[in-house]
Amino acid sequence: MTSVSLISRLSPYFSARLRQNSRLLSSLSALQKPRNLSPKSPDDLHLTDSCVRRMKELQADEGSEKLLRLSIEAGGCSGFQYKFSLDDTVNDDDRVFEQDGVKVVVDQISHGFVKGATVDFVEELIRSAFQVSKNPSAVGGCSCKSSFMTK
Repeated sequence: MTSVSLISRLSPYFSARLRQNSRLLSSLSALQKPRNLSPKSPDDLHLTDSCVRRMKELQADEGSEKLLRLSIEAGGCSGFQYKFSLDDTVNDDDRVFEQDGVKVVVDQISHGFVKGATVDFVEELIRSAFQVSKNPSAVGGCSCKSSFMTK
């Protein structure tokens, strides 16, 4: 059995578990509102200068203060993949990380996969994209840095 077929067979299971955990955490958030981490916490996300610069450019183009949302999904060639999107909303279960006026939001479930990670913006010949350049929770991943395996 190849690893690709195993991953494709397990992806629906992981997706269902992530949705189930999300529902559980949403119901718990009514009881206890999650706190933002202190700036000195080792679990904080770190933003590179390139990431901050690109977000400021996007905010100027949009004419509003957009948030960079990082979430984790089952899939990709290594088991889990990073998903970046621009957002206007901070949800109850989000953790907010700010550097030089740029905010990155991560939902509580995804934060468990990216604690202490570094978010970068990379411009290459074939693409320009946000990516997680360092992730202490990952033991491996694909060469394009869009997916990873957990410890």
